[in-house]
Amino acid sequence: MEETAKETLKPLPEELRPQTLEQYVGQEHLTEQLQTLFNAPRLPSLLLFGPPGCGKSSLALILANRHSKHILRLSAPEVGLQQLRKQLQGIDILILDELHRFSKAQQDFFLPILESGEITLIATTTENPSFSVTRQLLSRLHILKLNPLRNENLKKLAFSACEQKNILLEENLIDFLAAASHGDARTLFNLVEYVFSLPEEKRTLEQAQKALPKVIARHDKNGDSHYELASAMIKSIRGSDPDAALYYLACLLEGGEDPRFICRRLIISASEDVGLADPKALGYAVACQQAVEFIGMPEGFIPLSQTVVYLALAPKSNSTYKAFHNVSQEIRKNGMQPVPLHLRNASTKLQKEWGYGKGYLYPHDAPGGYIKQEYLPKGTVNKEFYFPKQNGEEKILYANWKRSTKK
Repeated sequence: MEETAKETLKPLPEELRPQTLEQYVGQEHLTEQLQTLFNAPRLPSLLLFGPPGCGKSSLALILANRHSKHILRLSAPEVGLQQLRKQLQGIDILILDELHRFSKAQQDFFLPILESGEITLIATTTENPSFSVTRQLLSRLHILKLNPLRNENLKKLAFSACEQKNILLEENLIDFLAAASHGDARTLFNLVEYVFSLPEEKRTLEQAQKALPKVIARHDKNGDSHYELASAMIKSIRGSDPDAALYYLACLLEGGEDPRFICRRLIISASEDVGLADPKALGYAVACQQAVEFIGMPEGFIPLSQTVVYLALAPKSNSTYKAFHNVSQEIRKNGMQPVPLHLRNASTKLQKEWGYGKGYLYPHDAPGGYIKQEYLPKGTVNKEFYFPKQNGEEKILYANWKRSTKK
């Protein structure tokens, strides 16, 4: 009787966790790879990268249980290396959730273990591994990128939950719950479980919509939608729509997004999208970040709102962003050309004999602070990479530069 009670109290996401590849829903783009890994004589170490609720941990458990009975599952924030060393005794496969929460020094702990084949590591992360995992560790892991679940996947899971609990929900309600879950199965199951707890007469779309807004906001706090919302906010700024930009800012903050993440996106947008059309924009965005750090939340929404509106209203230019990519393309195509001798510092007598610094003209010695001389390497002389936009301050800056250089 006691065991039955415990089983009943198990959260729905855990109760419906798939046990086999056949039960696993989503990630159709990896079907062939997953089948190969499942049937492989030895499982390689893996890094499963994807947003919350896309099935990383479930997949890790399915693959691990197929290959060994000596499995340990841990979450990086909850374990130190000293404790981990003790727990790895007799373990074949370690499932480590949230690998990105380990420092680079902690990640180095796994290098000799994986090199020797002592254990197989299946790590999961929601952060881009290019920035959150060391190159040394990445080189020892096979990376599988998981996507947010599609609405069809989420609806299938919702119907499975209804079947498991023998509760009937209208299809339009299931459509709504799937859409509100933003690709996150865990969010979906939590919402479905909440609807199951409502009186039967309230398990309709209209009634659920009245009952669910706060639940949706709470459950979406750590969901994947922040990628989509952040993208929408930046694109609205780029498109000079302050209302839309503010809307998506509010969605991010109401969903519990880290304001530092928002500040980083705004600083990037200030340079990439506004650029020289309003050079003050970058200073505004950096000041916003400092203000938010200083005053904290919830009042941090005030400088964030001001900055979002300012960036949306500002004239736009991506000329410097594009100029850098033009230069990068030139370097990738033709390689880095040697720095002209007259621009090199003659730090030694021998370098002077080689001609370093010879013929360099010091601009500040000239009226107006400009002397015509060549700065680009020989192979790139007369090539142009920067093409100004005639918007805002950039138009004035370019006109002043052109006038002073008499080009």
